[in-house]
Amino acid sequence: MGHELPKQYIDLLGRPVIRHTVDALLAVTTLSAVWVVLSPDDVHWQHFDWPDDPRLKVLRCGGASRAMSVANGLAQISACTSPESWVLVHDAARACVSSAQVAAMMDALADDPVGGLLAVPVADTLKRADADGRVAETIPRAGLWQAQTPQMFRLGVLGKALAAHSEVTDEAGAIEAIGLRPRLFASGATNFKITFPEDLAMAARLLATAHKDTE
Repeated sequence: MGHELPKQYIDLLGRPVIRHTVDALLAVTTLSAVWVVLSPDDVHWQHFDWPDDPRLKVLRCGGASRAMSVANGLAQISACTSPESWVLVHDAARACVSSAQVAAMMDALADDPVGGLLAVPVADTLKRADADGRVAETIPRAGLWQAQTPQMFRLGVLGKALAAHSEVTDEAGAIEAIGLRPRLFASGATNFKITFPEDLAMAARLLATAHKDTE
């Protein structure tokens, strides 16, 4: 991002990016808690205002990778939560996530034997590059999806999957690695992850429009 702050704390419409994410998740009334996993040495969280909602809880147990942070968070949550409970893992930088879509996914997966994730069918032609930056092959896009978050699985199963496969880049990857098949729940392009500076402007437009629609 080229910013002095971690991207989750960069200003977005007068609030840090992560505040928009937290607000969207707290708006899902069927979530019993929203756990924010922070690095133990995070010095930014306390400088912002947060919703006065007892469901919002902070865990300072973040690790060196996403998988490690999630695993550490699950380990702490498991002390007060049944291994059969559903947990949803979400990227803080996906600030435009739709509360309604999260709730719809939770309803759809409530009786699923595995769980699943928000995802978008790939619309563009995909190319694999070689070492010289030239096209090595074209990859057929039929059946390909772009994974998003939240990703929803049983706490106990996900914890075991991440313990066995800590190299994965998302939770669904760990679940797949133990032989299970997560369900894909169609999302939209607006649930993108803020990664580049220009993404902030796009997120601001989407959030401003959403706020107007609810006024």
